[in-house]
Amino acid sequence: MTPFAKPTPEEHAELLARIGPLPLRGRAWPRWIGVLAWLIMLLIAGRLMVTASSAAGQQVSPMVAAAVLVCFAALLVMSWGIWTSVTEISEYGLRQSWVTRREIPWDQIQSSKFIPLVASKKLVCFVQKGRPVTFQAGTPELQAAFAHISLIYRRRP
Repeated sequence: MTPFAKPTPEEHAELLARIGPLPLRGRAWPRWIGVLAWLIMLLIAGRLMVTASSAAGQQVSPMVAAAVLVCFAALLVMSWGIWTSVTEISEYGLRQSWVTRREIPWDQIQSSKFIPLVASKKLVCFVQKGRPVTFQAGTPELQAAFAHISLIYRRRP
């Protein structure tokens, strides 16, 4: 058996049955991470306003000010993505809305690894060609499903 042997159709059907009724949808990031992201954005916005209204802020180059505003806008987009992102497990495969859409059908997954970090529980799906695709689970149901997927789609000796 190759290190990337896929599960049998029976194992895959058992996995989908164990996950529960599909599609399974949930927040990609825990709510407290979204709240924390927005609190940090409020702090940064407040600090930017204080600095911009000070004497030192009036002397900043317009190019530097534009660069700071572009970076702040990028952080706003990331915070919005954290707050609104949804992960879905279906008969098709896995999907996650993000700044860009992440998706992978079941037949493209070669192996997977569940990474239980403090702030986010992740499932890294390795494909035959291309980069691995990472999905986040912000709900206990998705976290349990990720653990089951990782067990079935693990590298095999």
